[in-house]
Amino acid sequence: MLPRPSSFLYILGGAGIQAGCSRTPRGSSSGCLLLLQLSGPGQTFAWITQTFAGTPRRFRPAPALPHTGWSFDPGAGTRSQLQPRVGTRFPSHAARRGWAGGRPCSSQRRAGLGRPGLIARQGWIMAPLRDCQAWQDAGLALSTTSNEACKMFDAILTQYATWTSDKSLGGIEGCLSKLNAADPNFTMGHVIANGLDLVGTGTSVRLNTELDRAVKKMVALSKSQSLTEREKLHVSAVDLFARGQLPKACAVWEQILQDHPTDMLALKFSHDTYFYLGHSIQMRDSVARVYPHWSPNIPLSSYVKGMFSFGLMETNLFDQAEKLASEALAINQMDAWSVHTIAHINEMKANLNNGLTFMKQTETNWKDSDMLACHNYWHWALYFIEKGDYEAALTIYDNHIGPRCAASGTMLDVVDNCSMLYRLQLEGVKLGDRWNEVFQLTKQHTKDHILIFNDVHILMSSLGAKDHKTTSELLTTLQELAKEPGEDHELGLASQLGLPLCQAFVEFDNGNYDKAVELLYPIRYQILQIGGSNAQRDIFNQLLIHAVMNCKSKTYQRLARCLLMERDALRPNSPLTERLIRKASAVHAVA
Repeated sequence: MLPRPSSFLYILGGAGIQAGCSRTPRGSSSGCLLLLQLSGPGQTFAWITQTFAGTPRRFRPAPALPHTGWSFDPGAGTRSQLQPRVGTRFPSHAARRGWAGGRPCSSQRRAGLGRPGLIARQGWIMAPLRDCQAWQDAGLALSTTSNEACKMFDAILTQYATWTSDKSLGGIEGCLSKLNAADPNFTMGHVIANGLDLVGTGTSVRLNTELDRAVKKMVALSKSQSLTEREKLHVSAVDLFARGQLPKACAVWEQILQDHPTDMLALKFSHDTYFYLGHSIQMRDSVARVYPHWSPNIPLSSYVKGMFSFGLMETNLFDQAEKLASEALAINQMDAWSVHTIAHINEMKANLNNGLTFMKQTETNWKDSDMLACHNYWHWALYFIEKGDYEAALTIYDNHIGPRCAASGTMLDVVDNCSMLYRLQLEGVKLGDRWNEVFQLTKQHTKDHILIFNDVHILMSSLGAKDHKTTSELLTTLQELAKEPGEDHELGLASQLGLPLCQAFVEFDNGNYDKAVELLYPIRYQILQIGGSNAQRDIFNQLLIHAVMNCKSKTYQRLARCLLMERDALRPNSPLTERLIRKASAVHAVA
């Protein structure tokens, strides 16, 4: 027997609700979507119930869902007045279409109605934004007296961790503005604002005087205030990142996590930075160390599963990674990062049919995660390239990757765009004017030199657009900065790794295949240091194989066979590898 209802949570309005049950007037077209949460001794049950024209329907049973941390209790004084924010991502077709009570919703209404102060953390499960006391109770005290500043900090952190903008709050930018208005001297507000600008890798203190001033202001504020040791370390880590000292920044975030394992900001910043460094083992182990501390009642705990699964996947522990990602998706099917992990696993194992089916079946769940959707579409298109279905890959590019990249301009979307076109170009696909379109986005980043990984992808676009001046400018400015890298980690990689890698692309583009191999082959095992995922860096493996296949030298022809045998052994049943083997045999037979 189920325990009696002790709490309930309105999700969409339009009907009367009594004692946890929903009623709709007979014959009415008005509907109601309701999350019932029933708590008994040591157990929690939850499910979605919808009524439409008086007929109750149950959607997505979810026994043993973790408690969200609050409930609607009519006897709890002021808490009984809370009106939960309406969420966007519900598992019913009616909610996905944006209808509430038979009325079409605007984008703002789909994103959130009702009293401010709640945010989706588990897809359709809503939770309160944490105020000063809530952060204190979590052992993560924030040095501000403004509850609004604390709540906006939580909203920003949640959007960052979930890869999804909350349009009802104005997205991350809107929340940053509200946070600053609530307490302009809130140091952790400056930490998260500057940190997000920096980890986006689209700008830097060397290029952006406004960001440089903002980082200096953050440091000055930290010295003028009485902060916790954790907050001081956060300031130090962001300052180190700003000066290009990425490994040292990670060391400071790890220091925070030793004492505060549920500090999501430290965990996520370090996770992303390890990714940029190519430190896949550290990325995995960083989450492994804190994972046992993330009990289900802690906000964003299911996303930690997704982060852990990604580290496991990048270190080739595919079965463990898939299990954990599936657990995360069982809790929250809208978790785009866990979808992303499974997309990687299917790609690395060349499980193309599984991958295509999975992406199609889950698309509705992740397509609105605006910070990651473009990248998930990129993974979807990779399956089609692997199969040799180039038209399908181009369709995804034209309908999703290209437009989303043009709209966002974020570096993740930009490098995906460049990588997709270059892979298709290696396969001999005619791209029309697509290179010129993406070049309009990349040319402004020609002199950035923030990450070598970004530089190489920006170079792909200038080569694709046949803009020799910009190509030369990118190489020249990187060469100049590499002469005096100082403590900048990425510039320290430029001379021995970044420049040879970039030059290899130029030589390949000029038809100097032997020279391209001479540059690329000796550094193939060092390329890991420029960061990115195994799937993203596979483009460099493909470039090397195409280069050796086009060489006239018998020595390089033998190398081509060796590289293809290696690829076939590590990625069995890969149609792309099979095509390359056939092509190499044909080319070398003629030679």
